[in-house]
Amino acid sequence: MTDNIYTHIDGILINALKEDLGNGDITTSALIPEDSNSEAALIAKEDLVVAGVPFAERVFHLVDEHLGFRSLRSEGRPVKRGSVIAKIRGKTKSLLIAERTALNIFQRVSGIATLTREYVRAVKGLKVRIVDTRKTAPCLRYFDKYAVKTGGGHNHRYGLYDGVLIKDNHVAAVGGVRNAVKLGRLKSHHLVKVEVEAGNVSEVKEAIKAGADAIMLDNMSVGNMRKAVHIIRSQRPDVIIEASGNVHLENVRKIAETGVDVISVGALTHSAPAADVSLKITSL
Repeated sequence: MTDNIYTHIDGILINALKEDLGNGDITTSALIPEDSNSEAALIAKEDLVVAGVPFAERVFHLVDEHLGFRSLRSEGRPVKRGSVIAKIRGKTKSLLIAERTALNIFQRVSGIATLTREYVRAVKGLKVRIVDTRKTAPCLRYFDKYAVKTGGGHNHRYGLYDGVLIKDNHVAAVGGVRNAVKLGRLKSHHLVKVEVEAGNVSEVKEAIKAGADAIMLDNMSVGNMRKAVHIIRSQRPDVIIEASGNVHLENVRKIAETGVDVISVGALTHSAPAADVSLKITSL
């Protein structure tokens, strides 16, 4: 990780540590001598995709820069239950103070990466990308989107500022799809694509006529999605087609088989279970 990335994440990690530590760890202060040193292991308690080791390492070093941190597993690699992911050595007090914050970040990031890998595997062999959405935990978007990429998925726009995505409320506010696309193109630079959300075949046709660069098929049935893809490909083969809404592991392959280019899955970041990981002191 570079210093620039540290600058980006340190404020979040420092606030997370402050939230947990407050005025001090009264349990550790009462029980652990100042000169106590230990080695601890970060252990997977279930099969998972490793993601977020650099963030966990940074938490430990923000608490105590003298802690030794040794990563044993590469980012993005699957590991089995019982695998040791990293070892940390140094002051016992520092290890215990950093433990929960480091685990919270690592468990979330690994959980998202693990779920993403399941979606990617579900569409293996098909020319489609699994992407995330903006449905991330407040202030944790960098971590969440990093996790998706580490799990083999791709990122949608990072925020409101880096892509034009015209939704139903935008259309209602400006009086129609054609006007919305016109304004979106007029007020953004030439490298920005204009995407339009469509909830039915009629809206898909409007988006095509309006000159959209990408069309999102939102909450459509697989049958209607297939019809929409056929219409778009026959009239505007250059248009990027995205499927979104009500996507889950049980239906994602059927959606992919309609011929869409991209499937966005909010569940990757808003519903991924945290990976089960623990920190155990292994020696003094």
